[in-house]
Amino acid sequence: MKAMQHSLAAVVVSIFALQGSAWGQQAASATNKYQPTVGQAGKDVVWVPTPQALVDRMLDMAQLTPQDRLVDLGSGDGRTVITAAQRGIPSRGIEFNPDMVVLAKQAARDAGVEDKAVFEEGDIFKTDFSEATVVTMFLLPSLNVKLRPTLLDMKPGTRILSNSFTMDDWEPDETARAVKDCSAYCSAYKWIVPAKVAGTWNMDGKELVLRQKYQMLEGAMRDNGNELPISNGRLTGDEIQFAVGGQTYTGKVSGDKMQGSVQGQGTWTAQRAS
Repeated sequence: MKAMQHSLAAVVVSIFALQGSAWGQQAASATNKYQPTVGQAGKDVVWVPTPQALVDRMLDMAQLTPQDRLVDLGSGDGRTVITAAQRGIPSRGIEFNPDMVVLAKQAARDAGVEDKAVFEEGDIFKTDFSEATVVTMFLLPSLNVKLRPTLLDMKPGTRILSNSFTMDDWEPDETARAVKDCSAYCSAYKWIVPAKVAGTWNMDGKELVLRQKYQMLEGAMRDNGNELPISNGRLTGDEIQFAVGGQTYTGKVSGDKMQGSVQGQGTWTAQRAS
């Protein structure tokens, strides 16, 4: 981990040091106090600011609505939280470094969004952020994977946005790049937390058996001793779709129940088998 951290710092320090961290410098100037340094050590990873162009791109990918609540894990100088708040979204930053928390709070006050952008000192692996409908982060792959069980337990439909780093074998639902005003760390990845549907379901007198790997589905439909494999199975949050026997099924998952429509064949319902 230390080797990866040092490598990350070496790559980006020269780039961001030349450009300067304008956001952090402005907040620091207002308080004449703490100024963060690109590449400085943190609890789990060195600090590197997310380029503002990528912050904007990630928030666009999140497709924010007034009902959303955003949490930024390792919020640093606060720019992601503050930008989301400027879009009208109540947002919360969790940051281990207390000096960074003070800096971010000042930046939120300067931006006039302290009512929607809140910051707290905390450990992202110990702090509850289950209220979030959007989670943003700029962490190393190993930390993303460590967080993955917690993220997968969040409400289906929660959007996860990561700067530059993936989740190992959990494939992203969307990938994008910031193409303007971004010289390093310009890729964004989005995952939508899928509902949990693995198992056996009683479906209108038939039996639906599903195997799940994150948002991807395999399985079969059993009817009077016949077994037909499903294809094109996928979850997008609580929305499910699959094809079997030449027909496409779409629907919604609500706990132990599913219901939806069959292409050209009316509706369907399913109950998880006990």
